[in-house]
Amino acid sequence: MHLEDSELDHELVALALEGELPWPMEIERVEDEANFLRALRERTPHLVLSDYALPDYDGLSAFQAAHRLMPHLPFIIVTGAMGEEVAVDTLRQGVTDYILKQRLERLAPAVGRAIAEADARLSRERAEREVRELNARLQARLEEVERLRGVAERQSQRLEVQARQLEEALNLQKTFLAETSHELRTPLTALLGYLRRAEREVGGAQVLQDAQRVAENMTRLVNDLLQLSRGELVQNIERHFINLGNVLRQVGRDYGVRAEVPDCEVIGDPGRLGQVFMNLVTNAVRVSGGADKVHIEMHTRPGEVEVRVVDHGPGVPDHIKPRIFDKFFRGKEAGSAGLGLTIAQQVVTAHGGSIDVLDTPGGGATFRVRLPLPDDEDDEDFV
Repeated sequence: MHLEDSELDHELVALALEGELPWPMEIERVEDEANFLRALRERTPHLVLSDYALPDYDGLSAFQAAHRLMPHLPFIIVTGAMGEEVAVDTLRQGVTDYILKQRLERLAPAVGRAIAEADARLSRERAEREVRELNARLQARLEEVERLRGVAERQSQRLEVQARQLEEALNLQKTFLAETSHELRTPLTALLGYLRRAEREVGGAQVLQDAQRVAENMTRLVNDLLQLSRGELVQNIERHFINLGNVLRQVGRDYGVRAEVPDCEVIGDPGRLGQVFMNLVTNAVRVSGGADKVHIEMHTRPGEVEVRVVDHGPGVPDHIKPRIFDKFFRGKEAGSAGLGLTIAQQVVTAHGGSIDVLDTPGGGATFRVRLPLPDDEDDEDFV
C-alpha cells in the first residue's frame, strides 16, 4: 500500500520497484487518512510505503495507526526531504526504514529486505508458537503419565494387600485341612479296626462289609485331603481289571441314586474310581436337593467308556466351568472345602482319562468321565 498525495511521485515509486522484486507486485495508492485507515481495515498489505508530509496527514501518524492495527507490518517512509534528527526519531519509534525520493534506487532493496525480515519473524513466531504448543502437549502428557502411574501404584498396593490376604486365607485353609485330616484319621482308623473285628466275629454280613468299605473310602478321602493341603498329588493308584458297572451300581446303592448301567471291564483302582463317582454323586445330590434328581449313565464306544453323573439342579454357569476343578474353588452352592472335584480330576487323569462338566438338557449339570478301555496289550500285561 502506498500513501501518497502526488500521482507523479506514486508513478516514480512504482517504476523504481517494477521488475526489481522476486515476487509479483501490486501497489494500491491512497491519498489521505480516511482512505488509508479504511484500506488497512479492509485489506492486509504486506508492506506500507508512505510520504512523510501530506496536506492533512503525516507519515509518522500513519505509522502509528498501522502499528496499532498490525504491530509487525513493515513500514517505509518515502519522502522528498527529512532532517537527520527527524529520520532518527522515526526509526526509534519503530519505522522499518526511510528512503529519500532522490535515492529511489535504494527502494527495491529496502522493500525486499523489509518483507524478508517480516517473513522471517513470522516463521520464527510460528515455530516458537508450535514449540510452546508442543511443550504444552508434552507437559499435559507427562501429567497424565504421572496420574496413571499414581493410579497404577495404588492399584498395585491394593493387589498386594489382596494377595497377602488371599495367601493368608489359603494358608489358614490348608492348616485347617491338615489339622482336621489328622484329627479324623485316628477315629476312622479305630472305626475301621472295630468293623474288621466285628466282621471276623460275626461273619461276612453285607451290612458290615458295606460299613467297612465306606470307612475305607472315608479314610482314603481324609488321606487325600491331607496330601492336597500339602500341595501334593493324589497317589497310591493300584490298577487291575475291574467291573466298572459294579462300582457304579454300588455308589448308586450307597446314596440312593439310580444307576442302571451295564457291566464294563476297565483297568483301574476300584477304590479310587469309586471315590471319584462318590464325590460326583454327593455333590450332585447336595446341589440338586435330592437323590431322586440324580442318576448315573454309562455308554461305551470304540476305545473308551463314558460315565455321566446327571443332575437336575441349578447347573454350573459358563464362567465357572473352567475353574470348577481348581483346588479350593467353591461355587455358590458349595458346602465343602473345594477339593472333591480336584481329587476326582487327579484320579481320572491318573487312569488316563478325562473329566468335564456339561449342561443337562432341561436344566442342571452333567459331569462326564471318560476312561480308556483295555486293548489286547493290556490284557497280556494284566494276565
